[in-house]
Amino acid sequence: MQRLGARALSNEELLALFLRTGVKGKSAIQIGRELIQRFGSMSHLGQLSLDELKKCHGLGLGKASQLMAAFELGRRVAEEQVQGVSLDSPNVIYEHFAPQMQHLTQEKLVVCLLNTKLHLMAMVEVSTGTVSETLAHPREILHPVVNRNAYAFFLMHNHPSGDPLPSRADLQLTSRVRDASDLLQVRFVDHVIIGRPAEGRLPYYSFKEGGQL
Repeated sequence: MQRLGARALSNEELLALFLRTGVKGKSAIQIGRELIQRFGSMSHLGQLSLDELKKCHGLGLGKASQLMAAFELGRRVAEEQVQGVSLDSPNVIYEHFAPQMQHLTQEKLVVCLLNTKLHLMAMVEVSTGTVSETLAHPREILHPVVNRNAYAFFLMHNHPSGDPLPSRADLQLTSRVRDASDLLQVRFVDHVIIGRPAEGRLPYYSFKEGGQL
């Protein structure tokens, strides 16, 4: 790291710096490699709870806590980077939030509150559903928008399958939130579904681009 910089290190080498030591028969780098292979990606690994992490072979409470702290620092840096950015297009929204959303194993619906420059004021998690649906009501979605006096907002949720095309429930929810926001005279910027890249399709779906807003 001192000679080449942190970017020269592999994911398992970076994990090994936090693990510090291995276990009998396995180095810290081997443990890091096994963690990535088991969970598929660093992003997925970063979504695990402390209880899930400490049960992994070679970790325990201390090392699991250090890893969780590292991932949380990364998330907070990402949140700071989006401050001052105009979130006025779905590709910008995807670019900034996909690393946090696209590898979740359950659907998570988030309302993002914006000021008059469409800069992020706050993110509020509305619901976490099963792998196939998120349950929410326009009341729960619009409450933080009105309560915090936001100028505008957008919705964002993930599809664990990776396919961002909207379901019937997604379409119905967006229509109801659109009607409610019109009544309250609050700007509904977009509803973006976060998926994963695949040949022949975008990795996200925008209701604005799709003509539903």
